[in-house]
Amino acid sequence: MDFTGKRVLIGGGSRGIGRAIAQGFAQAGARVSVSGRDREALAETQRLSGAHVQVCDLADGEAVRAHVEAAAEALGGLDIVVNNAAYQQSKQSIDEITAEQFDRTMKTNVYAMFHISKAAVPLMKPGACFINTASVNSVNPGEELLDYATTKGAIMVFTKGLAKQLGPKGIRVNAVAPGPVWTPLQVAGGQLPGKMGEFGQDTPLGRAGQPAELASLYVTLAESGTSFTSGSVFGANGGTGVI
Repeated sequence: MDFTGKRVLIGGGSRGIGRAIAQGFAQAGARVSVSGRDREALAETQRLSGAHVQVCDLADGEAVRAHVEAAAEALGGLDIVVNNAAYQQSKQSIDEITAEQFDRTMKTNVYAMFHISKAAVPLMKPGACFINTASVNSVNPGEELLDYATTKGAIMVFTKGLAKQLGPKGIRVNAVAPGPVWTPLQVAGGQLPGKMGEFGQDTPLGRAGQPAELASLYVTLAESGTSFTSGSVFGANGGTGVI
């Protein structure tokens, strides 16, 4: 696939799946802009992919609007937008989920997607596309991920609804639903204490995935040969068949 001349914005690309996506599009010839909150992690993404990077709190609507406009200016336009920002903390019970955690999870996973999408749509032309990162938790919520799974369900519905809105404009919207995949989220509170060693072992492939194994799926969904595919969610789950 040749993406020479294509302009890609990745919200939430400083590490993990987002960084792998940036590398995938860059290797296909696209120009890429990546945003996130961690300056050092973004610098590493830039080193690996050559991407234009911006430090941005994606939960801040005003900051996101300025960020999207700056990315479009740096790239010379926008053809592909990937909404990938995520926050995840495992808690055994709803009693353990603080209002602060719930608020941060919602703002990082849902608000950021909304703000980026709203700012990007006016800058995109027919043939452009969005790709959102949903999850197996969108349809099969883990009991220890109540707030996170709620946001991933919202992302799936947002994807389908926005696809209907933007179809007449010639803009496609799809989502990838990964899981289980090794990312920094898992080692920063994404798994319950003592459960890390079991992560992904119950898939038919017998393991969790790696971010690099997902990048080509995002790239494929942006390719012009998938021009009739919109409003769909594609699983990458090691054979569980959840999606």
